[in-house]
Amino acid sequence: MKISKNNAEHYSWGDNCDGWHLVKHNDLSIIHERMPPNTFEVRHYHERSRQFFFVLSGTATLEVDGVSIQLHPQEGYEVPPLVPHQMFNNTNQDVEFIVTSQSNSRGDRVLMSG
Repeated sequence: MKISKNNAEHYSWGDNCDGWHLVKHNDLSIIHERMPPNTFEVRHYHERSRQFFFVLSGTATLEVDGVSIQLHPQEGYEVPPLVPHQMFNNTNQDVEFIVTSQSNSRGDRVLMSG
């Protein structure tokens, strides 16, 4: 079956952000996410999961271990396990991106302050 955000399982997170589960297995997760202008996720790391963020539209700022990386459309960045990170949309346009997690990051997230 073909999958897209039109028929995928949807969830909301943060401040009016959206996620669509394109692939949802224990060993692999692929999520299409949307962040409205001036939103961010909570800084965190994963104990086991390796993640890859790939921007589809807009410009995202991914903070990885204290370093800010701007990601433009068709650019991505890999975050290994145990590395603190946080995604920001500091612009006035929506950002849409794909986040791939191996293994699934559900229950693997450790929140951080700051």
